[in-house]
Amino acid sequence: MTTWPPTRSHEVERIMANPNAGIPIEILLVEDSPDDACLTVDALQDGRVRNNVTVVDDGVKAMAFLRREGRYASAPRPDLILLDLNLPRKNGREVLAEIKSDPSLRRIPVVVMTSSDDEKDIVAAYNLHVNCYVTKPVDLDQFIGVVKSIEHFWFSIVKLPPAA
Repeated sequence: MTTWPPTRSHEVERIMANPNAGIPIEILLVEDSPDDACLTVDALQDGRVRNNVTVVDDGVKAMAFLRREGRYASAPRPDLILLDLNLPRKNGREVLAEIKSDPSLRRIPVVVMTSSDDEKDIVAAYNLHVNCYVTKPVDLDQFIGVVKSIEHFWFSIVKLPPAA
């Protein structure tokens, strides 16, 4: 049975079958380290799924982007959020809590990508309903491999619900 007009989730499924077709996947990267942001964007652009990556460097900007406020009024709704925990102005835990408590945002998968492997941070993130917690490897090749694995998992394997 085909739904007409196609929904965003149908379009995402079609892109997975043919990565060069249709609209690109939207990814919001919330990362305050310029080096980590560049590495992540490069790894995602080298991946097999066509994507647009928007980078914001603090939690306040992340929430403004997600709520389409101010300069982000025409921002696309992301299909995936990659979130660092240690952010200026509003930390990643606060951003995660706001996302998961907002009915219009809570279905967007959030992957915490952080340098912290502290068990308290991991438990706190899952208590806030993070979808996945990944510790950033220090090794460059491993870092790139992790980013590509995240992309592959969330856009080739997982079945996501439509936007709220």
